[in-house]
Amino acid sequence: MVPAPRAVADPLATPIPPAAGLPRRVHAGYALGSLVTGAFGTVTGLLLLPYLTDTLGVAAGVAALLVLLPKAWDVLVNPVAGRISDRTRSRWGARRPYLLLGGLALAVLFAGIFAAPFGTGPAAGAYVALAFLATATAFAFFQVPYVAMPAELTGDYAERTRLMSWRIAVLALAILVSGAVAPAVVTAGGDGVAGHRWMGLFVATLIVVGAVGTFLGTRSAPTGPVGESEPSLRAQLAVAGRNRPFRALLTCFVVQAAGVATVLAGVSYFADQVLRDPETGPTLLFACFVGPALLVMPLWTRVGARVGKLASLVAASLIFAAGALALVAAPVLPAVGIYLLVALIGVGYAGQQVFALAMLPDCIAYDTARTGRRQAGVFTGLWTAGETFGLALGPGLFGLVLQLSGYVSSSTGIAATQSAGARLGVLLGFTVLPALLVAAPLALLRPYDLTPSRLAAATPTPSAEHGAVVGEERR
Repeated sequence: MVPAPRAVADPLATPIPPAAGLPRRVHAGYALGSLVTGAFGTVTGLLLLPYLTDTLGVAAGVAALLVLLPKAWDVLVNPVAGRISDRTRSRWGARRPYLLLGGLALAVLFAGIFAAPFGTGPAAGAYVALAFLATATAFAFFQVPYVAMPAELTGDYAERTRLMSWRIAVLALAILVSGAVAPAVVTAGGDGVAGHRWMGLFVATLIVVGAVGTFLGTRSAPTGPVGESEPSLRAQLAVAGRNRPFRALLTCFVVQAAGVATVLAGVSYFADQVLRDPETGPTLLFACFVGPALLVMPLWTRVGARVGKLASLVAASLIFAAGALALVAAPVLPAVGIYLLVALIGVGYAGQQVFALAMLPDCIAYDTARTGRRQAGVFTGLWTAGETFGLALGPGLFGLVLQLSGYVSSSTGIAATQSAGARLGVLLGFTVLPALLVAAPLALLRPYDLTPSRLAAATPTPSAEHGAVVGEERR
């Protein structure tokens, strides 16, 4: 694996026709990578904040910063990872080496987050922040090449939606398994530090399975040729900035990711302080949140084919927001009503994820058609940087709400008794806050106008002014 000074056509790549369908084994192999992204994103979003506040005794406001700042590093490292993978040439292709090496490094470092070599207290919190920073870096070198692959696997507009449907189905399963089982492993391991160590090993195993599975499963996948890349990172970022649909979609998705992350961060707190069921509540909430996603994925695919990806994304986001906002009545609702509303949120979440991720390759294809250059790693580097920042911002915002509402931390592994104000903060952080974060950024999608006909009309033309290839549309 040797970085090249400039991306050129890969003689090992097998070009595919723009409308070629992908074999089922490639769909399944690519989707296995969601075990990695799902397990890492879910468990850190679900358990890291309560691990800091209720096991290590870190104050909620400080814990929020410890969760947010290491992930903010991804804003810098993810575009770099994208640029490096764009320029990589190896017998395994440009992306696949990072699926294996980045995934294995991520597994080891994830287990290290919960190793707790310094016990509890400030030193333990500092260790978690540093370990999380290293883990986030490894995750960037897995996720960026992974997300870049669909734009190179197929040039077909509808096939990208099918590929994303497989991915999101496995992602939903990964979230269900990791999110429901990880808290149970903590309990079975004796709670506290010991339980979290066992949980870290369990999730690391899931990550290894996903990384090896997607590396092997995509070994026969066809890839399109990698075209010329801009000579500098600054120039590549400028190219992405000129892609108006991408800018709109990315901004919306980052804010929505923060909304989804506040739900993940609040599950344990909501189960404990509102449902009063800290033992089985998190597992039931996750089952209701993710279970519907597995069932409605084919329905969302048909909806997208009928009304388009953009309209489907808006509809799914509004369903999510409506369910979250209605859940503010949880203190007076029966348990079955609460779980049904969480299931409604899950239905919206499934659609929101599949259509946003299916629209990203369209943005990349549009840029390739306009400029004549394939730079998927640049766009996915920015995308994953924004997504991981949003996923870190959610727990940070939730932790801030806890701090402002007077939440009391604990170093016993069991949550302390909370005031009525703290319980209200948990409720609002789990309901109203994510509803606003998912619904409000839909207004930012107005500049997004990519359709099959718009993509087909884009063609590169020379520009004397820039001395490069820029795009316009056929008339």
